[in-house]
Amino acid sequence: MPDWLQALDGAILLWLQETVRGPLLTVFFTWYTALGNAGLIWIVLSLGLLCFRRTRRAGAASLLALMIGALCTNVILKQLVQRPRPWLMVEGLVHIVETGDPNSFPSGHTTAAFAAGVAWFCTLSRRGWRLAALAAAFLMGFSRLYVGVHYPSDVLTGALIGTVSALAALALLQVWEKKRKLE
Repeated sequence: MPDWLQALDGAILLWLQETVRGPLLTVFFTWYTALGNAGLIWIVLSLGLLCFRRTRRAGAASLLALMIGALCTNVILKQLVQRPRPWLMVEGLVHIVETGDPNSFPSGHTTAAFAAGVAWFCTLSRRGWRLAALAAAFLMGFSRLYVGVHYPSDVLTGALIGTVSALAALALLQVWEKKRKLE
């Protein structure tokens, strides 16, 4: 990462640690960020959406988006970039949760949250659910900063990859649906 980006990322994380962190928020964000471990919450919710005819397309789109996002983030980019976690590089930063993955870039939690959230936003019919999906994704990204395990640029890149993964999944799903109609 360029030095200027590393410095900016570090300054933002230290600012969050010094001005935003508090006991109640720490309890909440520790719990919320754990929901995203292995993408489990997004997978479970997507499988649930598959159970109902009205939401089946949303479930299928989000599961496909989650697979695309995981491939891009965890299988390819994290292995190529191998950016160390912030607490190893930013003096004075204290991380709140442990993570088994030593690589920080990009944020897999954020990628998964945006892959599912954007897929749901584009496919669910109720406005409230659509907005809740995006809010949940943004909250997951912020939780990763709050607990000190990702840089802001990791989270922004994860959000971008998740969004692109959702759009790609929707395009693939549309092609499959057209092909199925023709048969």
